[in-house]
Amino acid sequence: MAANQLDFYRARADQARAEGEAATLTHVRERCLRSEAAWTALADRAERNERQRAAEAERKAEAGLVGS
Repeated sequence: MAANQLDFYRARADQARAEGEAATLTHVRERCLRSEAAWTALADRAERNERQRAAEAERKAEAGLVGS
């Protein structure tokens, strides 16, 4: 599920970037850039959390704590 969420965030950031590049009005372009930054931040956070979960699961597996 996390990969789908990450893909969603990245797709939204890409869409906001494309809309910003196509915008002719300054305020619309700025809004799109803010949106892109927010979606990118969400994607980065989700990716970091996923890495932390994987590292914790590996640590537990190595310590013999699987299923605890």
